[in-house]
Amino acid sequence: MFGETVPGAAQSAKAAAVAERSSSAGRSMVWRLRDDARAVGDARDLVRRALLLVGLGRDLVDDAVLMVSELVTNAVLYGDAPYELVVRVDPVEVVCMVVDAGAVLPVRRGADAQAEHGRGLLIVAELSAGLYGCDPQGFATCPGLAGKATWFALPRTAGRR
Repeated sequence: MFGETVPGAAQSAKAAAVAERSSSAGRSMVWRLRDDARAVGDARDLVRRALLLVGLGRDLVDDAVLMVSELVTNAVLYGDAPYELVVRVDPVEVVCMVVDAGAVLPVRRGADAQAEHGRGLLIVAELSAGLYGCDPQGFATCPGLAGKATWFALPRTAGRR
């Protein structure tokens, strides 16, 4: 399913080469993320570079970066390592998923204006127009390891909102 596995954020140049070699039917990239909070910043950088590389508009890229940031934050706070970021771009949509080894499923909470946490999935639900979820998923970077993938999809059409 994936063009190539790229371990760690330091290999983003290799990810660019993967995107360039991918077929016109779709491009898929996967990265193993750090096992700590630095994974959030790394994931933002990786998604931004990968999506700009394939020529997506800044608004779509900014939305994807924000949502990936929320999903990786949730994985680090509530999931279990290892963590993996998968980005698939095809002519119709962009799908991003964050895979972790935790068994606890994410829960979308109601908006509490006083809460310091709990808005991540609300942001993802809004920006993805409800195209998000969580499913069992194996790891591309750790064959044989099972986990869950929290994902979202964004249509590539200009008037998507």
